Amino acid sequence: MALFFDHAWFDAELAKRHLRRDDVASMLGLSPVEISEIWKDQRELKAADVAILAALLNMAPQIIADRAGISTPVPKAAPPPSDAIEKRLSAIEAKLDAILKKLG
Repeated sequence: MALFFDHAWFDAELAKRHLRRDDVASMLGLSPVEISEIWKDQRELKAADVAILAALLNMAPQIIADRAGISTPVPKAAPPPSDAIEKRLSAIEAKLDAILKKLG
């Protein structure tokens, strides 16, 4: 279990971007309950989750991992994307575009 997940920092960073925990859940392919568990230090982020959050918040993965808890893994340098990753990234980008259109 990751210790010391900085939920206040993550909430503030999401708020700056007009995002919610539900948006994070959607991006990570998790349920709102699972995101709540992360926010309460009851569930760990995986390295892939850190990479997605880093892209979503436009920050270095190391910053996300540091704020997510002491045992949170930092993703290694990414290998060339596979077709599955490309499809997931395209879906995430489409969802983000829809969110930004709603805000704009």
